[in-house]
Amino acid sequence: MTDTHLRGRDATRVSPAGDRSRFWTARRKDALTGYAFVAPELLGVLMLVLIPVGLAAWYSLHEWNVFSGELKYVGGDNWVALTTDPNIPSMLGATVVFSLGVVLLNMALGLGLAVMLNRKVRGIEFFRTLFFSPVVVSVVAWTLVWGLLLQDNGVINELLKLVGVDGPNWLNNGPTAMIAVIITQVLRSAGVNMVLFLAALQGVPAELYEAARLDGAGRGRMFWSVTLPLISPTVLLTAILTVIGALQSFAIIAVLTQGGPETSTTVLVYYVFQQAFLFSKIGYGSALALMLLVFVLILTVVQWQLRRKFVFYED
Repeated sequence: MTDTHLRGRDATRVSPAGDRSRFWTARRKDALTGYAFVAPELLGVLMLVLIPVGLAAWYSLHEWNVFSGELKYVGGDNWVALTTDPNIPSMLGATVVFSLGVVLLNMALGLGLAVMLNRKVRGIEFFRTLFFSPVVVSVVAWTLVWGLLLQDNGVINELLKLVGVDGPNWLNNGPTAMIAVIITQVLRSAGVNMVLFLAALQGVPAELYEAARLDGAGRGRMFWSVTLPLISPTVLLTAILTVIGALQSFAIIAVLTQGGPETSTTVLVYYVFQQAFLFSKIGYGSALALMLLVFVLILTVVQWQLRRKFVFYED
């Protein structure tokens, strides 16, 4: 057999490996690595967001009797019921009041704590940990403790008696019950905003404050003209996260007031739970859940669009 034939057979034998090496280029390997890294996140979005939303849309067109297992198609009846439900106005009103209270107080308290703790003094880490610690406490345990404190004969009213104030029955009166759930929510979650604001404040260049002092600016002017514009991207982020968190607050209301007294603290997310799981109206509860999703999306888009007017980017 000639050398030419041997070389031809060898070339034929190694050609598949050559094809594979040409296919797995560096660019394709990098792309595969990227897909492998994002695959868990995409899988999580698919399993925990897209599929549940799709199922909620499907169930909103049906009425499901969970006891008999009967699934009956009702078309748009559940959506029509949203326009005739007498509880919708009070529920939306409670949702607006609760969300505004939580968002405004949470951001104000978080920013105030961050400003106070943005100092290089001895022991400051202890206070940062102290104010952040409620975030890691079980929400149910936190709410149960506050439920005891807010009783008619609880610690808070006993402290008020020491200064001559007759405290109300916090959880059995509509306005005070709403105040109670707002404060309980804010005190537990403000630590997250505090950490975000603190990180933003530590990124503000010190030379800008020095230049402002040389121009005669006081503390208030420096905060409004230097600090706030430079941390405005963080303000936008915390506003979006706090609004979403307020609209999704369920455990504190479920444990503290169960939506009462009457419907004074029945916010939208708790009303979804009532209709779907307490009254077994899975289809109507699904329609309410989708309405909550639409509200969250609209508010998020509105806040995101406002960044063009209120958010300052250094670049």
